[in-house]
Amino acid sequence: MPGLGCLHADDALLVLDKPAGLLSVPGRGADKQDCASTRAQALWPDALIVHRLDMATSGLLLMARGAAMQRTLSMAFESREVHKRYVALVAGHLPPPAADWGKIDLPLNSDWPNRPRQKVDAHGKACLTRWRVLAHEADAQGRPLTRLELEPVTGRTHQLRVHLQAIGHPILGDALYADADTQAPCPRLQLHACELALTHPLTGAPMLWHSPPPF
Repeated sequence: MPGLGCLHADDALLVLDKPAGLLSVPGRGADKQDCASTRAQALWPDALIVHRLDMATSGLLLMARGAAMQRTLSMAFESREVHKRYVALVAGHLPPPAADWGKIDLPLNSDWPNRPRQKVDAHGKACLTRWRVLAHEADAQGRPLTRLELEPVTGRTHQLRVHLQAIGHPILGDALYADADTQAPCPRLQLHACELALTHPLTGAPMLWHSPPPF
């Protein structure tokens, strides 16, 4: 597994580049203690998690320096002042939306008998994803793929993965939501957090970071 990268570090925050296969925070059991937050705390002892990426997802992860900054950045997330974008490879050729960005507006809820899976549920929490087509591609067997840019307006668990599966274009390599044929060609989930933007909580300066997808 590649190491944890750091794109930015200052007195307020850290921006890390997490590899796929690494937890964001410790899990249950001695074998799940290695994670992005633990590795960061070895260098910055006051580093605290603000949001998470799924273990299978790679890309940009924001951490706060200290409890006060963790509260400030958490509030920025809640008020949607932190903007994230992802790149994904999905099965099939998804036609471009009529406008520049398409929308998937489907409420989600926990699938309790099949945890940690989530599901579309009319009684679930409101959930909105914006998407646009970057390219139509094909795999080595000639099967159609679509490269998408994704913007989660809300931040629900597995939101992007469930939304894309729900419209018939699951993310390649998704062990939870894709069928066997969609999982098989890829050793990892083809989902990467490629862009993170926010207003710096101390200086007020606009900040923007990019991480190119490794697929």
